[in-house]
Amino acid sequence: MFRIPLLVALALAVAFGLGTFSAIEALKVTLGFGGITLGPWTAFPQAQTADADPYAKAHRARAGALLLGGAEGLAFYARTDSKGMPLDAGCTYEISGQTPAARFWTLHVTGPDDRPVALEAGLPTAINSWTVLRRADTSFSLTLSHKAQPDNWVALPDKGRFALTLTLLDTPTAGSSGVVELDMPGIVKTGCGDA
Repeated sequence: MFRIPLLVALALAVAFGLGTFSAIEALKVTLGFGGITLGPWTAFPQAQTADADPYAKAHRARAGALLLGGAEGLAFYARTDSKGMPLDAGCTYEISGQTPAARFWTLHVTGPDDRPVALEAGLPTAINSWTVLRRADTSFSLTLSHKAQPDNWVALPDKGRFALTLTLLDTPTAGSSGVVELDMPGIVKTGCGDA
């Protein structure tokens, strides 16, 4: 007598649970559709517009993040180095090259959940276009490491995975389709551990 209602309730519970789980996992994986990948860097220009897909809108709502408007800027994310290997805080990386034209840019380290990392007070977890030391040809080179380095250095946690966010502010690339032609800085692993 209670067999059919019990089976219906079980089926609904499983469907609801799996549906919720799959939606949450889908939001963790991507910011939405229409990503543009340039080397290790990925940007989602449509995620910032009214035409954003439902996944991008849900990701934005879940993260509680304010996105830049199309004319304000564009954020690029990197979770791998230039060879496609995941970024590991136990290693040292060199980021070098040029950034696309922008009035101002910032580069900061985040955890795998895209939240800024918390390190000891005074350690630099970000760098920007005003503070970076440049070469004569206006290119730059900076080191990502958990140990202090000379010149341009951004600190990493002692261990675990991390990600990078490069935000270009007041840039002509944010509102154009020329994003696919940009030169982005490379991310090269230079060693791991004490090596």
